[in-house]
Amino acid sequence: MRQTLTVLALLVAAVPAFAQSRSFTLGKWVEIQNSILKELNRSYVDTLPLNRIERLGIDAMLEGLDPYTVYVPEEEQENFQMMITGVYGGIGAVIFKPDVQGNVIINEPYAGSPAARGGLVCGDEIVEIDGTSTHGLTSSESSEKMRGKPGTTVVFKVKKLRDGETWKAGDVIEVPIVRERINMPAIEYVGMLDDGQTGYILQTKFTDGVSSAVRDGFLKLKSRGMKRLVLDLRGNGGGLLNEAVGIVSLFVPKGSVVVTQKGREESAELVHKTTTDPIDTTLPIIVLVDSGSASASEIVSGALQDLDRATIIGTRTYGKGLVQSIRPLPYNGQLKVTTAKYYTPSGRCVQAIDYSHRNEDGSVGHIPDSLTHEFKTLHGRTVRDGGGITPDFEVKGHRYSRLTYSLVMNGIIEQYALKFVRDHESIARPEDFHFTDYEDFVAFAKDKEFDYRSSAKTMFDEMKKTLEEDGLSETMTEELAALEKSLDIDKESFLRLKKDEIVPFIEEEVVIRYWFQEAGVQVRIRYDDQLREALTKPSISY
Repeated sequence: MRQTLTVLALLVAAVPAFAQSRSFTLGKWVEIQNSILKELNRSYVDTLPLNRIERLGIDAMLEGLDPYTVYVPEEEQENFQMMITGVYGGIGAVIFKPDVQGNVIINEPYAGSPAARGGLVCGDEIVEIDGTSTHGLTSSESSEKMRGKPGTTVVFKVKKLRDGETWKAGDVIEVPIVRERINMPAIEYVGMLDDGQTGYILQTKFTDGVSSAVRDGFLKLKSRGMKRLVLDLRGNGGGLLNEAVGIVSLFVPKGSVVVTQKGREESAELVHKTTTDPIDTTLPIIVLVDSGSASASEIVSGALQDLDRATIIGTRTYGKGLVQSIRPLPYNGQLKVTTAKYYTPSGRCVQAIDYSHRNEDGSVGHIPDSLTHEFKTLHGRTVRDGGGITPDFEVKGHRYSRLTYSLVMNGIIEQYALKFVRDHESIARPEDFHFTDYEDFVAFAKDKEFDYRSSAKTMFDEMKKTLEEDGLSETMTEELAALEKSLDIDKESFLRLKKDEIVPFIEEEVVIRYWFQEAGVQVRIRYDDQLREALTKPSISY
């Protein structure tokens, strides 16, 4: 009896000792950090940039945990809230500023936005914002001046691209616009595909209210005779958990488990079930995913897969199964901190096993089956964990050349679209528009500065550099020269070679300027081989 009491006493004593150890460690490092800062402040040779080094220290500390635990100071709250809600106060337009000394160019007003209703069109140049010249302002500084509290007025001086009722092209006129709450749409497109039976919803975010938007889109398509639905979550980086649960609720019985979250604290362990009656439990659904589909996208695709309610098609998803919670901090700051992990209805953890098995884009890389576990869907199909959601049918997307990526990333195609708008007052409707003057684009692009090397030439340049560093290049001078000559291709020739790959991007950027974002999606669908192949796959149905 005495021995038992002694063991119990030791166990009881161990708990506060462990807590004391953690508290001691925390206090030790806080004291060390404070001492270092005080000493630096007292004796460092230059004036100490306290704000900068403290922020760097906080960011570095949090980066050591995971990519999603971040500090948000007061001055960054507005942008942070916009990421969560998709809402900001402004005029609703994308701008382009070719250089600091130039004017701000209206690149793309949103459909129905204050900018569009105020008569601003693609190609108009903003000379002043509320009396401040745009010359000398950066693009972000110009954007900040355009944003503001909804209901307030911002006055622009605008150099008009085309003739109007009371002005001529080139005239500078005053345009007052009342700022509004601009809601960046999470649903970019709702429509029927060419077969007349397949509905298509393109969802790009999980912001507030998106589940209601999916519901409305689904009912609209069903009224038009939809026999199956494609929910496109490719490139959708996620967002609000409750909106993911809301979308799954539309298609599975009330009371179904959608996702479970488990964390260190008891309060972080929650089971999220559907709480509303579905609108349809039988219509075939295809969910398109890729390596850019993350977080809430993985909850939706994982739940619909585990419940055997949808066919998941594409490539394996990102592998981000971590739950973030918002915690208040002093001086109106916030900490977005990882507090739990997601688990699909079958019990799979969406989170990648570790951060070492990652592709260049951050998505989960190859995980051997020996490191994964089997789980069963509602009707007994085998699925595996290991990070992300593995589709029922793998259908890879188009692999674009390095040249095309360079044209897009350097804004060459976007700049050409602005030139096209200046040269053409109107175009055909999106379904009828086809870009035919490719030589005009070649003439435009060949004079722009961008890296047009092929992937092979890039690899050769790296290999040649390594050989030179190792002192081996001189022994194979002729061979290297011959190989380099065969890989060299001039800019114009390479642009012509990749015409079929580049034209769809030009068409999309051009139609957006005349017919807004939805028109761009219509063009994208026209060339979407991955979508077309997905439609040939059989449905998972029980």
